[in-house]
Amino acid sequence: MQTLKELVELLPPDFEKEARNYIEYLLQKHGQKPRGKPRFDWAGALKDLRDQYTSVQLQHKIGEWRIGER
Repeated sequence: MQTLKELVELLPPDFEKEARNYIEYLLQKHGQKPRGKPRFDWAGALKDLRDQYTSVQLQHKIGEWRIGER
């Protein structure tokens, strides 16, 4: 399978410009969000609940808590 760069290089010059315009549009439309390393500072935050709930029960409970915040 060819990379996007390789495919674009196969295009005639007029189509390269069109492809560039479309890619710039997509980047603008979806916004370029800077990506950093994922943070895991939340890890272990619910450790005290592990004896009260299974992981599935805890997922449901968190959903209930989130709905209650609205």
